[in-house]
Amino acid sequence: MNYQTPDPEAGYAEVNGLQMYYELHGNGGTPLLLLHGGLFDIDQQFGALIPALAAERRVIATDFQGHGRTNDLDRPLNTADLASDVVGLLEHLDVGEVDVFGFSVGGAVALHLAIKHPELIRKLIVSSVSFNPDGDRGGNAEAVTEMTVDMIAGTPMEQRYLAVSPHPDHEHLQGLLTKLGGYDTGSKGWSDEEIRGIQAPTLITLGDSDMVKLEHAVRFLQLRGGDVNGDFEGVPASQLAVFPGTTHFFGLARTNLVLDVVSTFLDAPTAQGWQDQRP
Repeated sequence: MNYQTPDPEAGYAEVNGLQMYYELHGNGGTPLLLLHGGLFDIDQQFGALIPALAAERRVIATDFQGHGRTNDLDRPLNTADLASDVVGLLEHLDVGEVDVFGFSVGGAVALHLAIKHPELIRKLIVSSVSFNPDGDRGGNAEAVTEMTVDMIAGTPMEQRYLAVSPHPDHEHLQGLLTKLGGYDTGSKGWSDEEIRGIQAPTLITLGDSDMVKLEHAVRFLQLRGGDVNGDFEGVPASQLAVFPGTTHFFGLARTNLVLDVVSTFLDAPTAQGWQDQRP
């Protein structure tokens, strides 16, 4: 099915020294907040998904610091600061509760929000991100650390940056790459207890050839009350989807598959008292 949506409402919120770009699509239900990955932006990460996602719900999408149409500033990139920016954006929009769908860096921010600001999150979708460094295969972070503008010359990421950034030059692009190379350096992630304590039903997605280890995703699911015999115990509120033939970079590329998994999770009713059934 092909979906058509009108041009989004778009604007900038003054948050923590940023002019934070956002878009509003569709109407209805609990708003869905979309958080992109590093070096991507709203359109590159979610452009193919937004028309269907916004067909029956409000969608809020934003560009992180230094990405897309949002300016950069003299501040490192880390999960806590980006999460603070998102909280400020929701306050600016006068939105009290959302579902959140974050990929990679955006997934880390979504996870932070669910743990530190549970009152804001109804349902949580974390894609292609581990909850601590032990869950990473290695390779991706090291590659980003060494990345230069010459290495991405001619790519859609470079072209998009130069086309829409408030400071469309290679010097600022290199600054963004350098900050991404140091993203969350030294972070120990979240403990099992913190993951177990998340209040929001959680959908975990990753590719079967992702940077996140499959066994880590299963552990993530188990901490969220999943990995049970659903025929006898019922299907848990938290779930896991592994997309076949999918790498980290192309984690959301199988649009129809992603839409089916995400929409089904968001639209499912949440049983009362499910939190009390967790291990």
